[in-house]
Amino acid sequence: MNQAKMQAVVYTQYGPPEVLKLQTVPIPTPKDDEVLIKVHAATVTAGDVNLRGFTFVPDDMKLLPRLAFGLRRPRQPILGTEVAGEVVAVGQAVQRFAVGDAVFGIGSSRLGAYAEYVTRKATGALATIPAGLSYTEAAAVPFGASTALYFLQQRANVQPGQQVLVNGASGGVGSYAVQIAKALGAEVTAVCSTHNLDLVRGLGADHVIDYTHEDFTQRTATYDIILDTVMGALRFADCKNALRPGGRYLAVAGGLREMLQSVWNKQVVTGTPREDAAGMAALQAMLQTGQIKPLIDRCYPLAETAEAHRYVETRRKRGSVVINVT
Repeated sequence: MNQAKMQAVVYTQYGPPEVLKLQTVPIPTPKDDEVLIKVHAATVTAGDVNLRGFTFVPDDMKLLPRLAFGLRRPRQPILGTEVAGEVVAVGQAVQRFAVGDAVFGIGSSRLGAYAEYVTRKATGALATIPAGLSYTEAAAVPFGASTALYFLQQRANVQPGQQVLVNGASGGVGSYAVQIAKALGAEVTAVCSTHNLDLVRGLGADHVIDYTHEDFTQRTATYDIILDTVMGALRFADCKNALRPGGRYLAVAGGLREMLQSVWNKQVVTGTPREDAAGMAALQAMLQTGQIKPLIDRCYPLAETAEAHRYVETRRKRGSVVINVT
């Protein structure tokens, strides 16, 4: 019997957005501990762009993703880390979810969401979508929000009353960092372009700095936490005079330099958040209480995924870029 087919965006070589092609491929079969999800929405994250063309990967780090995901060509031909959709089949060992559940999650090692169907481990980074949230909105949450939560809460332990500066405050991680820092009780300063000043104020920023007119590192103000989401824009050396004694520089987009610095300098923090059920439950709770809200820039159909990648490469996106699949 022929296996059922689906539409998916496939790439078989690294390169520019043009390597992404819409093709017909078999629908995956869930294992005993997996669910099969009918994908309604996915996104284009920095991780997806990096795995396709290493666009935002520092030069000193470009070998690492190739070693992990395929030295000469990608081992997983379908990208897509964030997903939101409906469970349409469950493996024999699955207890957390049932057919018909609306779910959202992330799978940076599994990928596969640029397709009409994808499998995910039921015990992994997956949760049911809170009432009132659309599939499009839900897909835009896991990557940016989990990254911001990891750095601000788990690594920096932000406390009420602390001064937090977010560089790149209108982006996929920065927009959630502003909201989460506020939820943790911090006083937040957001750094962005002129075009995005009102947007970050709307996210809850107490103060805004237009980087096209002012360099925050040259101001007299100091901060307990500087969270930097912009690759290559800053170094710890640039920011140290803007940090209070004992302050932390959170290098969200840090490279090898920041990794090495973090070994001997406790003010420099880098790392990668775990993707698990507990993390998704935390995001689910913050969505339910209104502490975080998705920020969506643009939506594209599955057939225009390459164009969505091209837009993300401009570094001008505000929040998330969503792929509406079905």
